[in-house]
Amino acid sequence: MRKHLIALGAVVLAIAATVVGFGSPAFAATGLHVSGTDIVESNGNVFVMRGINHAHTWYTNQTSSFADIKATGANTVRVVLSGGRWTANSAAEVANIISLCKANKLICVLEDHDTTGYGEDSAAYTLDQAVNYWIGLKSVLVGQEDYVVINIGNEPIGNTNPGQWTAATVAAVQKMRSNGFQHLLMIDAPNWGQDWQYTMRDNGQAILDADTRKNTILSIHMYAVFNTAASIVSYLDTFKSKGWPLLIGEFGWQFSAGEVDDRTIMSEAVKRNLGYLGWSWSGNTDPILDMTTGFDPAELTTWGQRIVNGPNGLKSNSKQATIFAGGTPTTSPTSASPSPSVSVSPSSSPSPSISPSTSPSTSPSPGAGACSASYAVTGSWPSGFQGEVKVTAGSAPINGWTVTWTYADGQTVSQAWNAALTSSGSSVTAKNAGYNGKLAAGASTTFGFLGSWTGTNRVPTPTCTSS
Repeated sequence: MRKHLIALGAVVLAIAATVVGFGSPAFAATGLHVSGTDIVESNGNVFVMRGINHAHTWYTNQTSSFADIKATGANTVRVVLSGGRWTANSAAEVANIISLCKANKLICVLEDHDTTGYGEDSAAYTLDQAVNYWIGLKSVLVGQEDYVVINIGNEPIGNTNPGQWTAATVAAVQKMRSNGFQHLLMIDAPNWGQDWQYTMRDNGQAILDADTRKNTILSIHMYAVFNTAASIVSYLDTFKSKGWPLLIGEFGWQFSAGEVDDRTIMSEAVKRNLGYLGWSWSGNTDPILDMTTGFDPAELTTWGQRIVNGPNGLKSNSKQATIFAGGTPTTSPTSASPSPSVSVSPSSSPSPSISPSTSPSTSPSPGAGACSASYAVTGSWPSGFQGEVKVTAGSAPINGWTVTWTYADGQTVSQAWNAALTSSGSSVTAKNAGYNGKLAAGASTTFGFLGSWTGTNRVPTPTCTSS
């Protein structure tokens, strides 16, 4: 679960309903619903999402995370699900997730991660397949409209032909409604969620118009594309000027120069009464994006401290939904004054919304005392990418490993984790860290890195040697 990056919102602007197409819905509101640019509970109280993403589908045993996330002050948890790209989450399991959300007084945003990077990632599902997954879960979703938001597909289009996003999303929204879903729908942007080519920014009205219930909110994922205050403010101002409901469905933090400006994201979201959902609680293959160490709420990382205890963080700016006893009503916000328009340029940093390997090239099966390695591109954006290598011991234990590969297209590598990585021209060498060199027979470990590319980014074939 890691990938490309962006941010949230629900901006308020008094624009006539006949102009923006967001007047009173043709149907009586059911549960959480959009009113203008706000999310509103069934009792009429404005609800501003303040929460955390949780990678449930890869860590199904971490059910205590729901209570731990609630303890941060969060009022919402966005839950990663899979319909089959990874181990499928069944209707019974999803029903249990909803129960955990309700028991911990959290609004539950359910997202299908199978669609991540479609068109660029060959393993990704279509949005239509995602809708079929939701249809299969309908029996446990109907009646939960007060508590559940359906995020149809995570980062549903990569950087290849992002223009296909509009028609695919319109069809997905229409299919959800024709199958009887009345829930608030959340729609992720293309470009791995970051919309750096502005497909969602320029075509959002088509998505909103496709919803017969007028109950859809757009979601931006803010990572390295949004590494300056100007780029963040400009993007949010554009949605405000159009009167479209928006939230920041994922974002990371500025752990190094050129990374996402999390402080501006949170301050702008608070100023504008926009929702934000940080990525993510724990379990990332790139641990820099973990808010906790090993899912331990007593061990908040730097990122965890910033989003939980920071000046615009969860402790001071999250209000529980009033559907739960003790929830605090939220008044409608006042609109913030616009800032100058600034173009957003993509940057070569990863976004976390992608997960286990998607395009590996694996060496032959290892023999005794040997090892093998597989290479995958787990995230890609203009001029940059994120890679992951899985190292597997053969039929005998090993005490250390070295993986080498050679690029054919001029790629370069930089920051790495879980390995000591060096390069010379097109050749790259990675050696185990002190804690992951010893592997039992058949056991595996992974390491990751960032890289740059231009034109072509073919997957090399790695070679593993052991000691």
